[in-house]
Amino acid sequence: MQIKLVAVGSHGDILPFIGLGAELVRRGHAAILAAPAPFAELAARVNLPFHALGTRADYDRTVSVPDLWHPRRGAFVLFDQLGPTTEQTYDWLARTNRPGETLVVASTLGLGARVAQDKLGLPVVTVHVMPLLVESRHAAPVLPGIPLAHLLPSRLRHWLGRGADRYVIGPAALPQLNALRRRLDLAPVRRLRHWWNSPTRILLMFPDWFTAPQADWPAQAAQVGFPLVDRLGDTERLSGELTAFLESGPAPLVFTYGSAMRQGQPFFRTACALCRSTGRRGVLLAPEAGQVPADLPEGVIHVPYAPLSALLPRAAALIHHGGIGTVAQALAAGVPQLVVPVAFDHFDEGLRLQRLGVGAVLGRRRFTAARAAQILTRLLASDTVARACAEARVRMTRENGVAAACDEIERLMGV
Repeated sequence: MQIKLVAVGSHGDILPFIGLGAELVRRGHAAILAAPAPFAELAARVNLPFHALGTRADYDRTVSVPDLWHPRRGAFVLFDQLGPTTEQTYDWLARTNRPGETLVVASTLGLGARVAQDKLGLPVVTVHVMPLLVESRHAAPVLPGIPLAHLLPSRLRHWLGRGADRYVIGPAALPQLNALRRRLDLAPVRRLRHWWNSPTRILLMFPDWFTAPQADWPAQAAQVGFPLVDRLGDTERLSGELTAFLESGPAPLVFTYGSAMRQGQPFFRTACALCRSTGRRGVLLAPEAGQVPADLPEGVIHVPYAPLSALLPRAAALIHHGGIGTVAQALAAGVPQLVVPVAFDHFDEGLRLQRLGVGAVLGRRRFTAARAAQILTRLLASDTVARACAEARVRMTRENGVAAACDEIERLMGV
């Protein structure tokens, strides 16, 4: 059977699918990944066939829109850019479909796969990589843009989420999606966050100790654990410059604001001020040099990329945006985390880390060197935090989310 993987988003959305595809190919399956054009090189490193959705310019244009990172307006930017990708995905699946011989494994935003399922009857597995994407009255996630949402009862958060569906997500996502469905003689979608779940199978790529399963989750959902897939081909090694820096002094603070962030200058300025005021060394991870100050303090280094699985075990703490992939890598390394959330799932992930006792959250506007220093001092001096981080690290060594997900896919195939 041919397995077609469809992934839409940034690194945190795509890398798990590259890991899934590589493992499926290793197991002898014919797999191909459709994803934004910039990820072709990563797929090639693991010999995973690739189909580009859009161009590199399309991707860069999307991630460069400042409002993409606004807690409320980001949804309109995201879904406005997603419309063409949805149509491209459907066209590719319709053109290459082999009835009875094709299985599709799609990310949450791979909406074209769900359209193909409705129109062509393709079997589709929906993969959610973050808890925010699964609704529950009993344990509703924390949505961005709602002040003090973490203090509200779960049922009220769920009710606010339904309001977000009606007044934010629906108006942003449904016009383009339903225009495509009209052209295909399909009924309109009313609630995106209900419809995007495939009735065939849903894989939740986070473990039950991070997000407890809920009775009102879809019956076809299965939790398979975090995918740790940042080591791909020759990307698993630290650069010589970074290795020499790490060996030249005490464990540094590591700062990242995500691979797709293009408005991270204030974050990295504060990072430099924090290192200067505390006397700690620092590693600034930013894909573009323009994100970081030109005059870095002594003991602070900027590198465009480093595999977190190799870097974080040698770090004192991680300060970051709260993306789920970054969260998982820090849990695996057993280091404390300070989350400075921006949008999307970041607020929800930060709260989960606080509940686990492995980190803290500091609002973007309140992220100053003085406040961050106080929080980091507390985190790094706490035996309770150290024990919680060590426990998370042990749990992560026992799990392999990619292998478990592939097992589920093979069961669905009857292998």
